[in-house]
Amino acid sequence: MIKVKDHQTEWIFDPWNHIGPKRQKMLDNSWAGVFKKYLLEKLPIERVAGHFDSVMGRPTKELYTVIGALILQQLHDLSDPDVTRAVAFNIDWHYALDITGDSDENTYFCERTLRRYRKILIEERLDKILFETLTDTLIDKFGVNTSKQRLDSTHIRSNMRILNRIGIFLSTIQKFLKRLRDSNGDMYALLPESEFGSRYLDKDTENLFSYIKPSGSSKTIHDMAKTIFHLVEFFRPYDAVRNMPEYCLLERVLNESCSVTGTGIVELKPAEEIPPDSLQNPSDPDAGYDAHKGSGYQAQIMETYQPDKKDIDLITYVDIESAHKHDTHALLPAIQAASERNCCPDELICDSHYGSDNNVQQAAEQNVEVISPISGNPNIIEITLGNFKADTKSNFITRCPEGSVPVNVCRTRKNRLIAKFTKNTCSACPRLKDCPVVIGKKASYLRYNDKMLRQAQRRAFGKTKEFKDKYRWRAGIEAAMSHLKQDIGLKRLRVRGMVSVRFAVMLKVLGLNILRCVKALCLPLFQPFNRFLTSVFFFLGLFFHSVRYFIVKDQVFIKNRLLFVT
Repeated sequence: MIKVKDHQTEWIFDPWNHIGPKRQKMLDNSWAGVFKKYLLEKLPIERVAGHFDSVMGRPTKELYTVIGALILQQLHDLSDPDVTRAVAFNIDWHYALDITGDSDENTYFCERTLRRYRKILIEERLDKILFETLTDTLIDKFGVNTSKQRLDSTHIRSNMRILNRIGIFLSTIQKFLKRLRDSNGDMYALLPESEFGSRYLDKDTENLFSYIKPSGSSKTIHDMAKTIFHLVEFFRPYDAVRNMPEYCLLERVLNESCSVTGTGIVELKPAEEIPPDSLQNPSDPDAGYDAHKGSGYQAQIMETYQPDKKDIDLITYVDIESAHKHDTHALLPAIQAASERNCCPDELICDSHYGSDNNVQQAAEQNVEVISPISGNPNIIEITLGNFKADTKSNFITRCPEGSVPVNVCRTRKNRLIAKFTKNTCSACPRLKDCPVVIGKKASYLRYNDKMLRQAQRRAFGKTKEFKDKYRWRAGIEAAMSHLKQDIGLKRLRVRGMVSVRFAVMLKVLGLNILRCVKALCLPLFQPFNRFLTSVFFFLGLFFHSVRYFIVKDQVFIKNRLLFVT
């Protein structure tokens, strides 16, 4: 039986009058007031209600309360026991979730209930729907300008240990043997206990392997690689074992970290040959590896920014990837997702990893100007292709930096461009040694293509003051990353696996948007007063500094006069 409370119809008598107008005003100007006023009634309870019968069975928990509690859990970075206690006793949570009754039926649900409803939200992929729907609501209600945005990525650690290669081999073998022993004892009995059970399943096995000397680590890891190969080949004919996820992890480790010859000899691959998406920990097979940041995941985050600081900044897009993914593939999906929700930017600032020539061209087709420095080392020569003037439509060179006009410009069959200059003019040019023009037998030639010209123009534009004035706003996204990691718990999550990590990150980013809207509610109230106080203290400080200067000056004058008289 589905239980849903009507949160849209207003009360004849306000049930929150008992807390007093001053405390109610504090609640209205906090995250609780923002969540209750703008977001509570927007929760997609219909998708969750589809998992229950409308008539039969015990009544469900109030759906708005449970879904809202899961969002607030990520906002405050709380564990499941902390959430049940907050729903039971915290007046902020009661106000945010519009819990007006004091009975256990309204204010209590157990940790198992949280886990069950969280599983439903993950299965229905409602984390993305919650983020997009509620963020769009906040953008609309607070009038956020989305024409200027910035994009960057940040590294995320799931709740897993960072293992070396011995640790990965050991954990994978142990995981397989334990599952085989518990689920299929007959198959486990086929293995010699002395060779596998006593070596890998004893309580002190991990401690014994951790005390291996560096000189003996090579032999140990080779023995473990042979063990993995033996287990994979031994159980390959048995379908009941081959379909186990733990057996698939054994095969994955063998293929990624080892090479097997035709004669059955197992050799370890060098570190540089191991792919970045290789297994980092059998407890979290979805995690990847980045040589700069380490194992885990990364979040692609795009937020608005306001140069005039009149509006608040909200995160409009977030996506979760394995840590080995390159940033260059994240730009176009971010623009596409924002376009579908009518919050696509006109200007998008990002670093050089996103600003490839292909990305810039495809973004321009969607009327998005990508402001990004170009990657690679700049040319050392003084004159580059970017110093030449070219036609914007045909990319034909029209004038050189010294004012010379080409005799002819043509496009070859291979889509390359050749600008032909007079040989005598180029030979007499004082800047010939710094020019990319090559003098031939009959004329001087400048050979290039469309991509070379675009990159040269972008590199030249990157040195201008206009580009620097625009690109300096990119650094502001680091504040959002810091706030997410330090205050909302994004740096190290409590969960493992891609779907659970995505659920936590989506709702944490939504929580940051809620907190930013709270700040927007308080700014109009105190900003003029703060400016007034700043001006008052400035002039008072200037006045006292001047008075002190003249007093000290007079004291020095009197002291010198007395010394002179004496």
